[in-house]
Formats: sequence, C-alpha cells, structure tokens
Amino acid sequence: MTPYPLAAQSKIPQKERRDLMTVVLEDYFHVGAMRGLISPHQWNRFEARFEANTLKALALLRQHDVKATFFVLGWIAEKNPELVAEIARQGHEIANYGYAHRDVRQMTREEFRDDARRSRDLLEIASGRRVVGFRIPQGLRSAQDLWVLDVLAEEGYAYDSSVVPFSYDRTARGVFIHEHEKDGRTILEFPHATVNCFGYLLPISGGNYFRQIPHTLLKHAVAHWKKTFDLPFMMYFHAWELDPDQPRISAASWLARTRQYRNLQKMNWVLADYFTKYKFGSVADYMGLDLTPAMTPAPRPVRVAEIAATVATSPAKAKVPVTIVVPCFNERPALPYLANTLESVTKLLSQDYETNFVFVDDASTDGTFDLLNRLFGKRPHCRVVRHETNCGVAAAILTGIRHASTEIVCSMDCDCTYDPHELAHMIPLLTDGVDLVTASPYHPQGGRVMNVPEWRLVLSKGASWLYSKVLRHKLHTYTSCFRVYRRSAVADLELQESGFLGVSETLALLDLRGHGIREFPTTLYVRILGQSKMKVARNIVGHLKNLWRMRQMRRLLDQGGKFLPDVSTPNSTRSENTTFSLSQSSSETAVSKSHIGVHHE
Repeated sequence: MTPYPLAAQSKIPQKERRDLMTVVLEDYFHVGAMRGLISPHQWNRFEARFEANTLKALALLRQHDVKATFFVLGWIAEKNPELVAEIARQGHEIANYGYAHRDVRQMTREEFRDDARRSRDLLEIASGRRVVGFRIPQGLRSAQDLWVLDVLAEEGYAYDSSVVPFSYDRTARGVFIHEHEKDGRTILEFPHATVNCFGYLLPISGGNYFRQIPHTLLKHAVAHWKKTFDLPFMMYFHAWELDPDQPRISAASWLARTRQYRNLQKMNWVLADYFTKYKFGSVADYMGLDLTPAMTPAPRPVRVAEIAATVATSPAKAKVPVTIVVPCFNERPALPYLANTLESVTKLLSQDYETNFVFVDDASTDGTFDLLNRLFGKRPHCRVVRHETNCGVAAAILTGIRHASTEIVCSMDCDCTYDPHELAHMIPLLTDGVDLVTASPYHPQGGRVMNVPEWRLVLSKGASWLYSKVLRHKLHTYTSCFRVYRRSAVADLELQESGFLGVSETLALLDLRGHGIREFPTTLYVRILGQSKMKVARNIVGHLKNLWRMRQMRRLLDQGGKFLPDVSTPNSTRSENTTFSLSQSSSETAVSKSHIGVHHE
C-alpha cells in the first residue's frame, strides 16, 4: 500500500529523516470548546497569557534542539507582532491558524478567503517571512469540508494540516500525507496521525490525546506507527497546555473542562520524553520550502492628513460625572477580566462622561481586597472600600453609592454577566422623572439570555413575575444588579435584606416611594469566571418574605397611608436592623402616578 501518491512523494526532497513538530499558538479563552461561551469581542477582556506560554514553549524547544512550525492566530499577530517576530528569529516556521478561530462550517468561501488573507498579511508583516501553511482550528472531518483546501490552493498555500481522519480508508488517501488537487491547483495535506482501532482511527498526534490517554499506552502507539510507516510522524501541542495555572472557565460543561484542564501538569514531561527519543523539524524544512519573501512586506502607510481631518476642532463640551460601583466578594479569579473590561468601558464613556469607580470588597477571604488595590488602588478616579464583615451584595452596592460623590451612580456585577459597555445607552435614560434605570434580559423588545443555567432563569423570572403582581411598576425584570441610580433617591435607603434579595427590595422601595423606574433591554450572559454566591433555597424563601412585606406596604399606601422611613435606625453599611413604617394619611401620599416608559396600574 502506497502511503501517499507518487506525485506528492516527488515534491518532498530526500534528506535526513525528521519527524514534524507543530505548535498551536492560541490562548486559553480562544479554544473551540469555549466557542459557545466566549465570543471574539470579549477576548480583550481576559488576562492574556499567550506570551508567557509561548516563551515557555520556545525554551522547551531550544533545550531539546527542536525546530517547529507555529500555527498562529492572526489576532495574536495583531496584538503582539514582536512575539511572532521572536518565534521566527529563533528559527521556527510561522504558519496560519486563521484570524479569530472561526468555524469554517459557518463561513462562506469568500468569508474564509478574506479571513485567510487577512491573517496571512498580519503574520507575514510580523515575522518578515512567507507564510505557506494553514491549519483549521476545528479540523476538517468530512468530505463536505474539503472546499477549504480548494480555497487554500487558489491562495497559493503549499500545505495544510487540518484533516482529522476517523474512518479507516483502505486506499490510504486522507489517512497519510497526500496531494489535494482541484482544477489543476494542488496543495499537500498532512493529516493528524492516527492508529487503526477496529476500523476507526484514534488520533495519537498530541494535544488533548497526550493528556487524556496514559503515556505508557500512547508512547507504544507512536512507536508502532513509526515502525509501520515510512513517513514523518506529525506531533502537536497548544501553547496554553504548558500553563497548569491558567484561569478556569467555570461556565464550561464538564466535558469541555475535562478537555481543557485535565492533566495540564503532565504536558511538560511528556513532550520532553518525545523530544529525547525522536528528532523533530518544521513542515517547511521537510518540504524544502524557501520562506524568504520576494520583498519585505510593509504596514500600510498612515495618512496623517486624513487622520487630522477627522479630529474635531470644536471646543470640548463639559463631561457629566458618573460613578460606577462594583461589589466584590471572593472574586479574585474574575478581577483581571474586570480590569480589562472597565478599561474599555472608560474609553467608551470618556467622550461624554467623567467616570469614577468605587470597588467595595465585602470582606473577601481569597485575596480579592489585595488584588483590587494592586489593580485599581493607584488609578485616578478609583476608590477601594472594604467591609469588615460580609454584608451581602445589596449592602455593598449601597455602601458604594454612599461613597460616590456624583448624582449619577451605576452598579454592575463584578463578573460582567451584563456587558458594562451598555451603560453608554442606559445613563441617558436617567431623565427627569426617572430615578432608576434597570437592565432587563427578559424584556420582549431586545432582552436576551445567553447560556445561563435554567434553574437561575426559573428563579429570576418567577420572582420578577410575582413582584410585578405586587408593585406599581409592571417590569419584566426586578432582580438585576446592573442599574443606573439617581444617588439622592437611594442614598438614604435602609434595607432589611442586604444580600441578593436586597437588590429586589431596593427597586421595590423606590417603586413604593413613587420614583420613576425605567427598563433597558439587554443581554444576560452566563458567568464565565469564578462561582456564583447565590443560595437557591434561601433566596426562594427570602423573596416570598419580601413580597409579603411589599404587599402589606402597597395595601396601606393604596388606602391612603404615608411612606415614612424609621428615623430611629441610623444609616449604616449593615442593614439587618433596618425597618420601614407606614402611617395612615388621607391628605398626603408619596406615591406618584408619573412613571416613565413602563406600564403601571
């Protein structure tokens, strides 16, 4: 049986036998297993670890005198071209992994062609070398995907390494190195190495398989493959697999977490074992390809005159001061993500607003307070406050509001389950007659929920439905922490519930006081980093108690009662001892019938 067509054999020069080493350069939040949870527009918010992991990989390869092909995301080349240049400087090949890890099955031919061109331009500019190889992030697993190879051949790529064969093909085409031809254009395919297991092919070429399959079994499978076939064995690993301390994506499924995190500590010594036994080189070296560019590509010129023409010459308008309150309790894993997100939010709001931040550490025990101070303590317009004892999220928000010096105060979740960039749309809704704007993922006109567990939705939607039966404002969501407040309307509130229940209680008290409340339809995302602190059973009982109290207050108000805060209880961060009272009055009521933008009784 001929391992690959003779036409392909003739293109590979006879030289010292070396196997092929490839490295996939992506970060832990790029991987396909997380595609349904994390979109490319969120990538800039994560703590980037690809540079440190790449330097680890380079040191390991240098230690064992291994040259490799690095399949690099165009996104990484755009963010850190110096790193790509360093890989090339150390004698490794730079190949293309696409720009943003998109699934080719969701792309048209022209979209894929544009993606391949864009990423190759970035890689060639960064490395100063020709890019002649490609790998599809999710692999090519069926004949319906082979149009990708047609496009790559048309674009002048010399080889691809994307095919993952699963069913044994007795003609050997698709299982071993072979030439793909379409309309006179050819490209060499380097499939992932596999072993025949009862007619099905088990991949043994690296990555997740190295971590999941016992090394004793896999090293014998590799040795058998090399003994059986007179071909180079292609091996690969991901740069993030050298990082056992990478942040954990808590929202991922059990299967995805197993694929991503299991046996990460194993990868270093497994690779070292293979590097000691076998000699490895890059794909381009094996094919004898010259990667020297015909001419050094240069970045597109910056047209200074055009840029200058876009700069506004009118005087800068006065910016409105706003404060964003972020409650934190044992949120250390999420803080780097939060810091990157808020940097982007600040830039977005800077045109119209002077943004201040108050971070309230609710007596965390995992180092959250220290990391908050390192990340934000020395930044201008940032303040870090700490509770000596754990009080709950509503109490932390109220503490932040009281520490704010601006009339407009926003609150958001530390885990960014609501996108804080939406504040650019929410703040303008705080118009005359409106004292609270609250995010609403259940709003029929634009509200959405992404990957949130069903139990949380049942609890939240059920509570919101019950509150709508008791309160005057008929909202779709009462439980969101993502809000914009008028400080003067809430700073004097005293809550009986200081945790998650207090978030709904705050809205209910404003409703009963007659303040205007408006909803903003937005998207609620699943929590990506860290763990939720919500206690389900406690919250169900607490919401029922809250609803009973609000129903009693509403009944007295409807009978002409007067809403009065109990002045015997002083303002404090803790709110367990706080009460509200209602007195009968036929001539005075604090409840207004003027509610903006919502249906009410």
